[in-house]
Amino acid sequence: MTDQPPDRILRLNTVLDRTGLSRATLYRKIQDGTFPKQVRIATRCAEWRESAIKEWMYNPMYYRVGDEASDRPIQRAGEVNRSA
Repeated sequence: MTDQPPDRILRLNTVLDRTGLSRATLYRKIQDGTFPKQVRIATRCAEWRESAIKEWMYNPMYYRVGDEASDRPIQRAGEVNRSA
């Protein structure tokens, strides 16, 4: 039905492992707009979209927050995208 599989959601430790950044550097980059923003999962839980992290890893020096994957609504596995 859809062209792309659902986006995976990554926890903080996974993002730190994949990027090699420290926690302080990661949050500073988010504040500067040079790292993808978190996606709010629950009241006290925010995680990152795997596609946004991959996009950042492709070119971290020139990455800027804009209309990337974090602006799309979350689609869980097994859900059908009815907006398209």
